[in-house]
Amino acid sequence: MTDAALPTRTGKPPIKATSTVIFLAALAIFVALITVLAGADLISTSFVKLLGKTLCLALAAVAMDVVWGYTGILSLGHMAFFGLGGYAIGMWLMWARTEAIVQANLASQILPATPQELRDAIGTQIFGVVGTSDIPLVWMFAHSLPLQLLMIVLIPGLLALVFGWLAFRSRVTGVYLSILTQAMTLALSLYLFQNDSGLRGNNGLSGLQNIPGFDGSSQAAISLAFFWASALALALGYLLFAWVVSGRMGSVLRAIRDDEARVRFLGYHVESFKLFAFTLTAIVTGIAGALYYPQAGIINPGEIAPIASIYLAVWVAIGGRGRLYGAAIGAIAVSLLSNWFTSGGAPDIDLGIYEVRWTEWWLVLLGVSFVCVTLFAPKGLGGLVDLWTDRRRADRQGDYGPNDGAKRNVEGAE
Repeated sequence: MTDAALPTRTGKPPIKATSTVIFLAALAIFVALITVLAGADLISTSFVKLLGKTLCLALAAVAMDVVWGYTGILSLGHMAFFGLGGYAIGMWLMWARTEAIVQANLASQILPATPQELRDAIGTQIFGVVGTSDIPLVWMFAHSLPLQLLMIVLIPGLLALVFGWLAFRSRVTGVYLSILTQAMTLALSLYLFQNDSGLRGNNGLSGLQNIPGFDGSSQAAISLAFFWASALALALGYLLFAWVVSGRMGSVLRAIRDDEARVRFLGYHVESFKLFAFTLTAIVTGIAGALYYPQAGIINPGEIAPIASIYLAVWVAIGGRGRLYGAAIGAIAVSLLSNWFTSGGAPDIDLGIYEVRWTEWWLVLLGVSFVCVTLFAPKGLGGLVDLWTDRRRADRQGDYGPNDGAKRNVEGAE
């Protein structure tokens, strides 16, 4: 059993309400600060978009931590759910924007266009790039925002439910389960690359930053609204997962991670708990993707490639498994550093005989960081927080006498 799973003096799990409160308070202060800076034009719109996307990635990392750090399922396919959420909202955004353009073009006709003519024109606009004007069946709900929002939850949830049920009932665990999840991601990515997948093949969905109904709003205002929405989603997702891993459910999940056979021997239906964690985290990851891609502006099958899910696992490992705040910190830190290194922000280093260009060496640096964290700091960045809190608690408890046990209990419940 790892340190993160050790119970406190009161027998409660190590997830404390104080860490959740501190995380949410820090997030609120961060959102307020960015809002003030953006309102004063001290930061650019593109930077606000970057921060909004980073918060979405942090939400996906928190979900990944629940399924990997707490349940012990190393899923290398969770970014597939992230992409499916993006495709679901992207279909509505593209349909609504194209419909507005087509209606404006047909307005000059003497006779108003029939619904079928309007539908055919939309099909030509969207699918002309792949050589057809037929609207695939998967777009049957794209005209309706409520139905497509429902798809954001249903599609990742159903895929995770079916895949998880087949895998867990067959008792597939460990590295074999990781390979299966990666195979699922690869198969989905290869399917989406085909033009007859109905999602425009490798062209993907584009123009997603143009939000229908907000033509009069500036990109600065839209990006700030998405930043707020991303922060709210991260806060709600964090609260949900903190509740899941703090109660009896969390104790069972950690026990499954540490000794699945013993939990099954005690009478728990292990497969149901694992399926619940896998499906719930897939749904939340899909919601994160639905908020991410309107800020990115485009989604294509490359976003669902297996390497994306490996990045997600690396973020969680660097942040610290088994700590929700660690996963969020890892995703935020690595995402911002990645943007800094790959966008040319980091100055290149001229060694005389060789020039280190960080745009080329960033992935090497990330890989080395992952290896170092795995070997020398398995608690990741979150371990720094543990180091500080453990030292503080030891100093304070030293003064308590034998009759002050109640004070220790109060601290243990914090």
